[in-house]
Amino acid sequence: MLQTPLYAEHAALGARLAPFAGWEMPIQYAGILAEHQATRNASGLFDTCHMGQVRVSGPRAAADLERLLTQRIGNLAVGQCRYGYLLADDGGVLDDLTCYRLADSEYLLVVNAGTRLDDVAWVQAHLSAGTRCVDESDATAKLDLQGPGSYDALAAALGRAPPALGYFRAVEMEWDGLPLLLSRTGYTGEWGYELYFPAEQAVAVWRRLLSQPGVQPCGLGARDTLRLEMGYPLYGHELSRARSPVPVGQGAYCDLDKDFIGLERVRQDLARADGERLVGLLLDGRRAARAGAEVLAGTEVVGQVTSGSFSPCLGQAIALAHVAGPRGGIGQRLEVVEAGRRLTAQVVFPPFYKQGPARRRPSASQ
Repeated sequence: MLQTPLYAEHAALGARLAPFAGWEMPIQYAGILAEHQATRNASGLFDTCHMGQVRVSGPRAAADLERLLTQRIGNLAVGQCRYGYLLADDGGVLDDLTCYRLADSEYLLVVNAGTRLDDVAWVQAHLSAGTRCVDESDATAKLDLQGPGSYDALAAALGRAPPALGYFRAVEMEWDGLPLLLSRTGYTGEWGYELYFPAEQAVAVWRRLLSQPGVQPCGLGARDTLRLEMGYPLYGHELSRARSPVPVGQGAYCDLDKDFIGLERVRQDLARADGERLVGLLLDGRRAARAGAEVLAGTEVVGQVTSGSFSPCLGQAIALAHVAGPRGGIGQRLEVVEAGRRLTAQVVFPPFYKQGPARRRPSASQ
């Protein structure tokens, strides 16, 4: 197992550590429920150093990325970022990622840990001769500070007010001489930040943020329940090489007015009236349905659960599932087979948790 620069910090805090995408990562500290609620109500600090950072630069970088990625790249402003997909020739999802424009001819791709090496190889194989691609993952630390108290916590740690950033905006700055890319993004649905900086400073930054009032260390368990309440997809669950991105968002984050690798498959899947779609399932009770569970309409198998858990904020079980289009209508009643038991559920439109203030500051004082 690989270890992030914060492995010893997690062990010292008594974190439960377990494998994830080839890394030994903290799953929980005080408990998933406590960490989930801490992020919803105050501030959660997540070690996301396992994720990949790939810098692409050169005169044709924008044109090359337009061809590689489903989202529009050419109209990104410097300091803006955008979520989208990296597709194979047949339209299967190689990864979902965020693309930052750092300068006129310089971009940063933030990719998933388990797909990073394959992503880099795929990108390098499709670049023009003058475009450079550098994997900076091992030299870069990444921390996520999320929750309604994250603005105040970051301000206290910085010793000044954080830069005013719109949603999906970022700025390169210095923090006591430390080069820092500060991004107004996250995976929780809450107001929050993602911080990128040199890996050798990971322990110092982690401790400084964690020392602020109300900041709770959080593991991947709470990260998963938080993103599930928002209906955010996870690669390897909702997204995979076997499917195009169409079931997840019905063409969202795919700019059909440009040519990108996999475009033909995306158009074909969008044209299918009976195609699969990702839906939310609100289960009648607290018992969760796990990934792989069959979804039934009567005696007919109409889909499969991709992620499921108990929702701390709703007080009941929720799930995401790929379901055949005609069976995925909002309000339809379906059943899920979990460990031999049939659990009843209603199709809903995510997010399940609708109070997340990701796009706005949680209070007027901030």
